[in-house]
Amino acid sequence: MRLIEELVGSFKDQELALPIWYENESLKVLDQTRLPFEEKIYTFTNVGQLGDAIRSMMIRGSGAIGICGAYGILLAALKSNGNTQAVREAAKLLKSTRPTAVNLMKTVDEMTSVAEGSGEELIVNVEKKAVEILKRQLEFEYDLGSHGANLIEDGDTIMTHCHSGAFGGAGYGGRALSVIRTAHEQGKNIHVYTCETRPYLQGARITALELKKFGIPHTLITDNMSGFCMREGKIDKVVVGSDRVAANGDLANKVGTYMHALAAQEHNIPFYTATSSHTIDFSTVSGESIEVEMRDAAEVTHFKGIPTAPEGTEALYPSFDITPHHLITGIITEKGVVSVPYETNLKKVIDQENVFQK
Repeated sequence: MRLIEELVGSFKDQELALPIWYENESLKVLDQTRLPFEEKIYTFTNVGQLGDAIRSMMIRGSGAIGICGAYGILLAALKSNGNTQAVREAAKLLKSTRPTAVNLMKTVDEMTSVAEGSGEELIVNVEKKAVEILKRQLEFEYDLGSHGANLIEDGDTIMTHCHSGAFGGAGYGGRALSVIRTAHEQGKNIHVYTCETRPYLQGARITALELKKFGIPHTLITDNMSGFCMREGKIDKVVVGSDRVAANGDLANKVGTYMHALAAQEHNIPFYTATSSHTIDFSTVSGESIEVEMRDAAEVTHFKGIPTAPEGTEALYPSFDITPHHLITGIITEKGVVSVPYETNLKKVIDQENVFQK
């Protein structure tokens, strides 16, 4: 049995909600576009199929996309019998799928850095690295959940946006849902307001599904209700995920995040992002340098192929927006909750220096 199969077996023993896993020399991928009404699992035997799944949002979430980078390179190595050129081509394909997702870029680079030699030697090197990355991603989720839960008080109501949960990570809670799930498991009486998240409705379809699965009380709201709920005193804290954090603390996350952060500031509500040190992009000085993925306008004018606007209507769909660092109360990582000034303190995360909130 290969190391990767042993690891997947241990993950299943923990009853994790896996979005992707290795089985019988192929990848099994849960189609997240069909949730919550159908659990459709596809079998992929090549990296091209995996790339299409990432582009089409079949698999999404910064942690899960990063895992795709590990699995994709491993699959390319296995299917090519350890051919270096095949691994390089797979890396190029994977990195082209979601340009804002730095976790994917870093993971692919980390995988290819060990793709040395050829044949079984290359496969063994790549497989060991994939196992290391997958274990690390799960540990990140448990650790950042623990640190973030310290910010949550008994009786808190927490708003979150989009889906930053188990199916968007290694199976425990991804980013934001790791914090919420851990607080709930600690016995804290919390309630979650989840934004539906147009146009794919990840909050309504997937976040609500996971909150129900975990037994966490929750209320679904439309994206444009956040200001109303905050003004009415219904929200105590906001916790969102992240697709990239710039060196100065600027946040790239699902479009709509910036709007919620502005409303939170107006109402003096703490606004946190849950991320991992791997998603901090020190090569990007600020959010202005982050490439925002622009998706097909048809995703706004249609839902699951059904028109929602008159034919010929022009539409705009930036998949992400940038939330300036001055709107962020703290950045939750697997090493602690980083406080301002982010430009200084984020650099110290790597060295685990004492820059964290108590």
